[in-house]
Amino acid sequence: MKKVIVIGCPGSGKTTFAERLSERTGLPLYYLDAIWHKPDKTHIPREEFDGRIKEIFAADEWIIDGNYKRTIEMRMKECDTVFLFDLPTEACLQGVLSRIGRERYDLPWLETELDDEFRQFIEEFPVSTLPYIYEMIKKHSEGKQVIVFKSREEADEYIRGVIK
Repeated sequence: MKKVIVIGCPGSGKTTFAERLSERTGLPLYYLDAIWHKPDKTHIPREEFDGRIKEIFAADEWIIDGNYKRTIEMRMKECDTVFLFDLPTEACLQGVLSRIGRERYDLPWLETELDDEFRQFIEEFPVSTLPYIYEMIKKHSEGKQVIVFKSREEADEYIRGVIK
């Protein structure tokens, strides 16, 4: 495990898991949200975003945390390990609600509410994005380790077994 992607619905626990995995393995961690978003809630151009991801690929070791459906296939091709968080929608919504008002290292602003557009994205994730992720896993899983978590407890159990 040297080149890792952590993907899944917002609020599922990806970032917490990725941070703990980085601590346990020593692999450098990159947050796609921190790359994509600017503090004024705008974002960098797609070309720049893709270029930054490709810069990460050039390293021998990394963990990339984040979904960004448009770049999943690109990351899937480069990684050797995939962690997918496939949790129930309600658990993801609870996860997002629990972080409102808390400063985060992966996002350059403080979330003060769950806006309707983001809520809708989470609610539609099992239909709009998850099937695509499974399709990409099927297409690019040869020679890769793929681990799917159906609960945060499964992710916690996995982390407990990781030894640096």
